[in-house]
Amino acid sequence: MRPVIILRPEPGASESAARAKRLGLMPRLCPLFEARAIEWNAPPAEEFDALLMTSAQAARLGGPQLASYRDLPAYAVGSATARAMADAGLQKVVPGDQDGSAIAARIAADGHRRLLHLGGTTVAPIEAGPLSLRRVAVYTIGEKADAVLEPLLERGAVLLVHSPRAGNRLAALVEPQRRSELHIVAISAAALASCGSGWFSGEAPDQPDDERMLALAARLCE
Repeated sequence: MRPVIILRPEPGASESAARAKRLGLMPRLCPLFEARAIEWNAPPAEEFDALLMTSAQAARLGGPQLASYRDLPAYAVGSATARAMADAGLQKVVPGDQDGSAIAARIAADGHRRLLHLGGTTVAPIEAGPLSLRRVAVYTIGEKADAVLEPLLERGAVLLVHSPRAGNRLAALVEPQRRSELHIVAISAAALASCGSGWFSGEAPDQPDDERMLALAARLCE
């Protein structure tokens, strides 16, 4: 069976591995990055109509300040982010299965205008439309210096790419002559594009979801 190589940071890497095993796949973990909490000042909740998180790491690493926003409508990109927000004590979580721009349009359609986006020090662009959007970083993502990918790259392996940043690093780590033996499953079209060219195959699900990624990987492993 072809191995499925999971590159995302923990704890998401282990969560993906558990899902992969339930599908009968053979996961191998090689997180290329690690998330770290940073100090941040929580703006007053009354300045906003709604809260947005585009990554589960914001909920996991936001700390006790998140309690200030417990009563705000809280929008999430992806089911994993929604679960992490609920686990963090947010009461009114609205899950969304598309990207930040799509859920921003939904937030505006729901009648909100003042939006707080809690995320990392680097985030994908969001088309805010009529929203007044304030971004506050609560975590940062750093490269894992001890990540060793090369021994895992056997012929036919399927690499899961959960962000454009991971795709950029993967492109830097895997030489072009090796790529024709490997498959890419990325979480989005942007993440797939960041991996560069020359791979045996590359695809992304219609919605940015880990379970959909693994379903694509399972087809490649059949």
